[in-house]
Amino acid sequence: MFPIIPANSATAASGNDEGIFGFGYVATYSSLSNLVSNAGVVATDTTGVGTARRSLAACEYGGDKGIFGYGYDGSNQLITNLVSNSGVVATDVTCVGTARSGLAACSFGEDKGIFGFGYMVSITNLVSNAGVVASDTTGVGTARSYPAACEFGGDKAIFGFGQDTDSVLSITNLVSNAGVVSSDVTGVGTAKSYLAACEYGGDKGIFGYGTNGGSYSITNLVSNAGVVATDTTGVGTARQSLAACEYGGDKGIFGFGTTGSVTGVTNLVSNAGVVATDVTAVGTARQYPAACSFN
Repeated sequence: MFPIIPANSATAASGNDEGIFGFGYVATYSSLSNLVSNAGVVATDTTGVGTARRSLAACEYGGDKGIFGYGYDGSNQLITNLVSNSGVVATDVTCVGTARSGLAACSFGEDKGIFGFGYMVSITNLVSNAGVVASDTTGVGTARSYPAACEFGGDKAIFGFGQDTDSVLSITNLVSNAGVVSSDVTGVGTAKSYLAACEYGGDKGIFGYGTNGGSYSITNLVSNAGVVATDTTGVGTARQSLAACEYGGDKGIFGFGTTGSVTGVTNLVSNAGVVATDVTAVGTARQYPAACSFN
């Protein structure tokens, strides 16, 4: 007889079927979104929900829903937009915490989320399983902007890379299944910022692309114990200021960004962490979007 896996287990919570890219910057701030099917197919634009902005972050919460938060539209924003389990983006909600941009977000604890860092701060804000954003938790890890973050191990998370006022970094910070952020771990992979990250394989993660003076197509896999691997180079168009999310239960997708010109290309990630070649643009090419999975 096969064992029954509880619905709230890490295995059950680690695999959303669909994804969404949202917001960004083209020649102006955008509120566009593009759904990602459970086969990794990106849909055409859905327009006009929430304050148009860039340099925000997004993550899953509640096991099957998502949240976009913070960002920049000429000034730093303190708003969120919830995403239903059918991919519908809600209107703005004013949230708590420090208004900022250039941050990252990911899920943890099977059904909660965390926004972290941002322009030269080390602030984090937890997201409840009902999508409520908590007030600031300060002071863990190096203050920095434009890192990336993803889930690993079924219920834990990792923030990685970014830049401080002096340099581009290769540091990471683990997040426990209770949302506690650990101190810096240094020095794995090429230092970079303006990258993206997502979960794959049900319990592992991947950081990808970014910049340190020039755009990269580098990726770094994250094991189910939160160990970051050395660089894997050269798949897909080198670019920065992109986003990534999970889809299909155990796969991932990187999308959009800039090469110096905005792009809409996407790159699928298999459930073994292998990044595929470019798929040409569906939807409006843009940079500084965010992405999360749902459903």
